[in-house]
Formats: sequence, structure tokens, C-alpha cells
Amino acid sequence: MMLDEVDKLSASAHGDPSAALLEVLDPEQNNSFRDNYLGVPFDLSRVVFLATANVLDQIPPPVRDRMEVIDLPGYTQEEKLNIATKYLLPRQRELNGLSAAQCALSEAALRALVADYTREAGVRQLEREIGRCLRHVALRVAEGQTAAVAIDAVDLDAILGPAKYEREQALRSSVTGVATGLAWTPVGGDILFIEATRAAGSGRLILTGQLGDVMKESAQAALTLLKAQAQALRIPAEQFEGIDVHVHVPAGAIPKDGPSAGVAMFIALASLFTHRPVHHELAMTGEISLRGLVLPVGGIKEKLLAAQRAGLKTVLLPARNLKDLRELSEAERAALQIVPLDTVEDAIRAALGEPRAPAGGFELS
Repeated sequence: MMLDEVDKLSASAHGDPSAALLEVLDPEQNNSFRDNYLGVPFDLSRVVFLATANVLDQIPPPVRDRMEVIDLPGYTQEEKLNIATKYLLPRQRELNGLSAAQCALSEAALRALVADYTREAGVRQLEREIGRCLRHVALRVAEGQTAAVAIDAVDLDAILGPAKYEREQALRSSVTGVATGLAWTPVGGDILFIEATRAAGSGRLILTGQLGDVMKESAQAALTLLKAQAQALRIPAEQFEGIDVHVHVPAGAIPKDGPSAGVAMFIALASLFTHRPVHHELAMTGEISLRGLVLPVGGIKEKLLAAQRAGLKTVLLPARNLKDLRELSEAERAALQIVPLDTVEDAIRAALGEPRAPAGGFELS
């Protein structure tokens, strides 16, 4: 029995469905479940229940406790391309009355549809965009303007309009105080930029970019850790006096939260105060502690695929997340250089340069 969208349960004056599910999903007592609508008992002990949800946190905890959770990650760009080629394109051709000879979408066009016109975990919107392209062709064929059309990536602007999503590569640059982080989103991985700057002030830490409480705490921990490491990094103590430090994460209209930007925030601040830029082809993820440890985070597969799509070459990853690399194919692992991190000192060496005096700290060359 399929329970679709179980996270959309809501109580009302007519009852609370989650209360009924507590008994239905419990194998210890659902052999004598009584349906109050029909007024008859049911033996549900041999029924296999499958439930789907988009957001796990919205399922009531007692109901979630009776379930075995199986996480299904969103499709990767290559998976979407294969699905579109083998299934979506033939189905839309049939629905729009076209043959393969009358309309062809190149691989470059499908890749552009995936990267520039859709941003989702599944392929619903991708199929809609393919359908729009085919309806454009069907109209021209029906009007007798042409007998066949081949659509390439350069033709999409005239058919669908300008690209809906900007490529992240255009925003990357090697500037002091800027680090590239990796984020998990419900529609897959993404890259984000951590920008840090300082100005005369009273010693405040200013955080902008619609950050959640956990992300704000990560920024506070990063600044405190940097001050603790200041002597080792050869940062004069007076640099922290009489200034405000401003940390901003662009795309301010999008809420952001989670601890996995801790390493990126620390490196952005270290870059700002040591005047050393982070290479624009390097990204990082990981949580930090006040002891300088780099802690593991989730969504590694999605984050690494996002780094690969954005043209990044090197990713700094918590050493305890190396086991998650098995989720990637050999080709996907070979496309990136993975640098494992145990402490923030490892991140400093990899992102800002090797230390000149290991015994005395992390004086950057």
C-alpha cells in the first residue's frame, strides 16, 4: 500500500490522520486495526506499506519512528541526460505527433536544458521544456514551413527565451576574502561564495545573506578560531581592533542554513586577514569546531557533482567523509582532486599555501 506525500499530513476538525497511522504502521498492533468509517476490523499485519515524502522533518516524529527511512538522492546531470535521451524525448515526440526524422534534439541542447533551464531533483520540468521545444517544431511542420528541424543549444534562446539559471563559473575569481563553498539543496548540490571584508567599526561581526541560526554560529566560530590562530598565522592582534568584520553569502533572497560552510567561512576570513587569495578552481566543505577540527557533513555526492559541473578542479573534504566517495563513479572521482582535511591547518595549507615555518605555526609563503 502506497502512502504518497506522507509529509503533507495535517490535522483538522475532522481528525488527525497521523494518529491513525500510529496504529496502522505498528506491526505489533495492526493485526486488529478497526476502520471507524466502515466499522469493520482489518488484519494489516501482512500489508507492506511504502510511504514517500519530500521533507523528512515535516513527518510527525512518532510516525517517522515506525518507518525505515531510505534516502533517494536527486538525479545527477548525466543521469538526467540519459533519461531525457532514452525516455523523455521519445515520449514527447509521440505526444506531439512527431517522428524522429522530423525533430532531433542534440546532446548539447539537452545538456543546456538540464543546466540552464531546469534546476530540480527529478525530471518533470525537464520534460516540460522538451515538450515546449517539440511543440515549436510541430507548429512549424503543421504550417508547412519545414519538414524537419534539428535543435541545437544555440536555438534554445529563440524557442524558450533566455536561460533561467546563471552558471556559477562566471562569479568565480581569485580575490582575497572570498572562498568557494559547496552546499546541498533539495534539487541537488550547488556552489556558494563566502565573501568577507572589514571596515572601521566597533568590533562587530555582521552576517548577511539570509543565513540561518546554525550558519550564523559557524561564522562566529570561524572568527573566534581565526583569532585563536592569529599568532600562528602571523596576524597582528591590532588588525582585529577597531574594525567590523562583514561576512556575506550572495543570493540573499535564498535562505541558507547548516554547518557545512564552516571551513569555507574560516578560509575566507583567513584569506582576508593574511592577504592571500584562494584559487578560483578550489572549493571546500566541512564543519569546524573551536579546537580546529574539521567535522564530517552530508550530501557529499551532490556537492562533488556540483563542483564538477562548475568546472572546479580541487575540493577540500573532511577526511571522515572519504568513505562517501564510493557513491561516485570512477570517472566522477577522477575528474576532481580530493584533499582530505583533519584540521583547519590542513585547509590553510591547501587553500592558502604551504607554511614556511611548521614548528612555529603557519607563516604563509
